[in-house]
Amino acid sequence: MIVFRCVNLIARGLGSVPWLLYRKANGSEEELEQHPLLNLLNCPSPHQAGSAFMEAVVSHLLLSGNAYIEAVLDNYGVQELYALRPDRMRIIAGQSGIEAYEYSVGTHKKLYKVDANGKCPILHIKLFHPLHDWYGLSPIEAAACSIDQHNAVSNHNLALLQNGGRPSGAFIIKPSNHSAPLTEQQRNQLREDITHLYEGGKNAGRIMMMEGDFSWQDMGLSPKDLDFISGKSVSAREICQAFGVPPILAGIPGDATFANYREARFHLWEDTILPLLDHLVAEMNLWLAPYFGSDLRLGYDHDSIAALSPKREATWEKVCTADFLTVNEKRQAVGYSPITDGDILDRGKHDTTPN
Repeated sequence: MIVFRCVNLIARGLGSVPWLLYRKANGSEEELEQHPLLNLLNCPSPHQAGSAFMEAVVSHLLLSGNAYIEAVLDNYGVQELYALRPDRMRIIAGQSGIEAYEYSVGTHKKLYKVDANGKCPILHIKLFHPLHDWYGLSPIEAAACSIDQHNAVSNHNLALLQNGGRPSGAFIIKPSNHSAPLTEQQRNQLREDITHLYEGGKNAGRIMMMEGDFSWQDMGLSPKDLDFISGKSVSAREICQAFGVPPILAGIPGDATFANYREARFHLWEDTILPLLDHLVAEMNLWLAPYFGSDLRLGYDHDSIAALSPKREATWEKVCTADFLTVNEKRQAVGYSPITDGDILDRGKHDTTPN
């Protein structure tokens, strides 16, 4: 559940950021409002929107450490994009590097070859792996021990609940001097009867009826031994650390105040989502943008990210009060184009010079 929450937070957040496209002209860049490349990224295929496509790509990358994008090409260029499942992809490497990608669905296999110029209809995005040349390292591998521990604690707590909160007990039989000990068949029958009648949540609190010299020794755990919640929270925090998600956003108990939650959202974007988004944009500029022209560059809209509004407000405040900057320098600092007669100092209300 913690892994699902972490992947969802990162993938949905990244998929919600709008794409921007710039064209280099006369030593500067102009933003393009409409272009076939933007249309492709906003609708990569007839059955998938751009946000869902990016969410699938990022989810594959976080879960397996690898993400593969297929470009459907024709004589006019790239027409569609598809996110391929990493578990179905196999890299075929040669002496000079990767020679092809093989994608398998059942018995059907499709081969994507890398040409002499290094171009391929498959874009392979991967996370850094210190021990493998071709495949990336998933955060799940780094947090494998914490994930196993978290699942073990959950299964243990579930078993306790199903057993009425008692881990086990001892059924003690005291045979008399004149009676024979129970046979193995009788022991198994008694064990089955007790399991059927008294174990499980539905049988919690049922009164045990015995006859003869029988007794039941309860082997309960102390409240301290039953407190596995703290251990489960520690494992959950370690999983969040592997994905770069603040624990408070994954629902882990802690300092759950509004200010802390707002700071956590800011750090999630600043420390995790934006670096990953920069990585994806760089890969797209290297692989996809050249199909549409060598003078194009992809970017994204920072201003659309609500979690970064405190940083933007602080930047605007600093720029606004900087009376040593011209109007155009201030506009450039906050991402706006220059205006006519803007190359003058804008002292505004901070002007203290005499008239």
